[in-house]
Amino acid sequence: MRHGFGPERKIQTGIGALDVQRPKVRDRMASCDGAEKIRFTSNILPKWARRSISLDALLPVLYLKGISTGDFQDALSAIMGPDAPNLSPSVISRLTAGWQVQYDAWARRDLSARHYVYIWADGVYLQARMEENAECMLVIIGATPEGKKELIGFQVGLRESAQSWHELLTDIKGRGLSVAPEIAVGDGAMGFWNALDKTFPGTKHQRCWVHKVKNVQNCFPKQMALAVKSDLDDIQHAGTRAEADAALAVFSEKYGVKYPKGVACLTKDEEAMLAFFDFPAEHWGHLRTSNPIESVFATVRHRTVRTKGALSQKTAKLMVFTLIQAASKKWLRLKGRNQLPKVIEGIKFTDGIEHTNDTENRAA
Repeated sequence: MRHGFGPERKIQTGIGALDVQRPKVRDRMASCDGAEKIRFTSNILPKWARRSISLDALLPVLYLKGISTGDFQDALSAIMGPDAPNLSPSVISRLTAGWQVQYDAWARRDLSARHYVYIWADGVYLQARMEENAECMLVIIGATPEGKKELIGFQVGLRESAQSWHELLTDIKGRGLSVAPEIAVGDGAMGFWNALDKTFPGTKHQRCWVHKVKNVQNCFPKQMALAVKSDLDDIQHAGTRAEADAALAVFSEKYGVKYPKGVACLTKDEEAMLAFFDFPAEHWGHLRTSNPIESVFATVRHRTVRTKGALSQKTAKLMVFTLIQAASKKWLRLKGRNQLPKVIEGIKFTDGIEHTNDTENRAA
């Protein structure tokens, strides 16, 4: 039953401060056992609340988007009033503490019912205090049989070492991911590939063409960068494996005498560079590069630059994880996702085309 009102207090909302009194409720069943009593709690106005629930959810998002903790009062004073109380740096820090709870729950989730056809892996360095020890973010994104991209693994590692990658992959496998991905896409960091062969030995390797092009260009004079990139594009965008091999042979003959290091940088990973030809042609654009990770971290780097290096390792990890989770809501599905069940079934593809009896007869 109603039992008067509590003391008046100001609640910060998106339209400014509101004076609110919360009705008191008394339980008529005073003689009953305490365990049987029904306690009334308002979902609209919880006890001790000084901000609306929607505002509590908004403030951490604004922090992720680039507003520093000390700038909230200035940035929101036009909306919430000149004083804008309850927006001190300590308040924002308490609100962002919820990220740790979300991360812990995500890191313990069961993966036994999950299956990822393709995975992309990369280690990304950020401009933050954590870089003093050469630590980086190890990220693995996977594609489900429905063509949806998901964040699978995420942790702070040391220089993309084989041990750091092995710990991450072992943790993923230990939580139930028993089916090996068909192919993994990554850069030239040998630590990941060594760890992958130990954890999922049946997964094929596909090296990222964006990283490889940059590495090859570093072996040539700067004035040759455009010409070299054009020749490399002829290889990676070839219509068939035979055409790619022919373009690779032309590249080797053209530059092998004067720039042997550049040619060796490319040819030593030939098989891993052209592995995508054994998968559906609709997926080639997804498999040639690790862009699914690089595009996400463009936003992450923008945010960490705004912090001017003031991030601790723990804060940086939680911020990056929350940013990736927010960005994942806008990730596009893979093109040609109707081909993924065929890949899972083990159907072979030759030059991006399903390998059937008809293709064998045409080849003959």
